[in-house]
Amino acid sequence: MKVAKAMTIAGSDSGGGAGIQADLKTFSALGVYGTTVITALTAQNTCAVTGIYGVDADFVAAQIDAVMEDIGTDAAKTGMLSDAGIIRAVARKVREWKIEKMVVDPVMISKSGAALLKSDAVRVLKDELLPLAHVVTPNIAEAESLTGITIRSVDDMKQAAVAIRDYGPKYVVVKGGHLSGKVCVDILFDGEDWRFFESPRVETRHTHGTGCTFSAAITAFLAMGQEVGEAVSRAKEYITRALQHAFPVGRGHSPVHHFYAWNSS
Repeated sequence: MKVAKAMTIAGSDSGGGAGIQADLKTFSALGVYGTTVITALTAQNTCAVTGIYGVDADFVAAQIDAVMEDIGTDAAKTGMLSDAGIIRAVARKVREWKIEKMVVDPVMISKSGAALLKSDAVRVLKDELLPLAHVVTPNIAEAESLTGITIRSVDDMKQAAVAIRDYGPKYVVVKGGHLSGKVCVDILFDGEDWRFFESPRVETRHTHGTGCTFSAAITAFLAMGQEVGEAVSRAKEYITRALQHAFPVGRGHSPVHHFYAWNSS
């Protein structure tokens, strides 16, 4: 039996709600075999990130080599990359292994407000990794950081998408969940055409790992052979339902429910 494979290159969340853990849960829920490349260890829960222990860039590269030379991957994604050295190592390996379906989730700040990407690494992200991305998935704050554009509306999101597309990714998804309103709008831009994906706003505090889960779902659907628009649409449906069925597991922002289809609460 041939099973689609997806690789996540990201940080570990000891609380199990975001990062590597969220990605693997998403891959499994969607029927994709997941492999991992860990870029950092974080001590965190639903309330805060209390510590970050970075992995050496050469060891990040070694993990990618180990996965690719044996298992391979049909699609890959990045999450927390922490510093410039890791970004350069990942970009080098993406080129060496010719990973085409690359989803870059430019993780910069945790749900609790902790910085997850060092300031000097943002330029390296723009110059070396974004040009290799098939899809890049910034939220409002990340899009503002990448472009310097203040985003208060869908028109602002479109302006930011154009600016991010200039860095080289083939597709840009700007997520609008952090804007106010009863409807959440995400936009997809390929350099020429626009697509808009709407969903009702889910009123819940259980939102930990939302961005990781959404980008992992896109990666999973790409691994299964879906085109980008369909992958984004199905990922949008998946994350909306995972939010709708989320339940409390801690005192802060609990995670979404990745396995809602099997045991909804």
